[in-house]
Amino acid sequence: MGDMTTDPRQFLAWLYQSIPLTSAMQIERLEYDGQVLELHVPLAPNVNDKGTGFGGSISALATLAGWCLTTLYLRGQGLDCDVVIADAHQSYKAPNNSAFFARVCLPDQSQLDHLTDRIAERGRGRLDLQIDVLCDGQLTFVMQGRYVAIKR
Repeated sequence: MGDMTTDPRQFLAWLYQSIPLTSAMQIERLEYDGQVLELHVPLAPNVNDKGTGFGGSISALATLAGWCLTTLYLRGQGLDCDVVIADAHQSYKAPNNSAFFARVCLPDQSQLDHLTDRIAERGRGRLDLQIDVLCDGQLTFVMQGRYVAIKR
């Protein structure tokens, strides 16, 4: 890729190019303050036959949010890594009846230090994240994801 941007707008534009599904889902904005990341989508392109959020879109959005947070955090540390999801456990809590978003927060510093130490020592590390999906102020989906980062 060669582009190590951490600017949320540039990163979202890069995502649209690199992962075509992101443009089909019409991700409207990516917010990242260095600690919390959110990905927002409208309902219409992510709808199912019942008029609520399609489970696959919800899962994809959550997976992507964790991937983006891990990637952006590592870039912020000057690390160019391939990030992949290795394991995920998902729970659908309630339907999404309108636009929805995924939110994920960086874990505590000890876990982040463990990740960067492992990458330095072994060329790869892992990060466990909880990604929440919210709609109209309600928690509708939770995913526990394990992301693996492999130094390029």
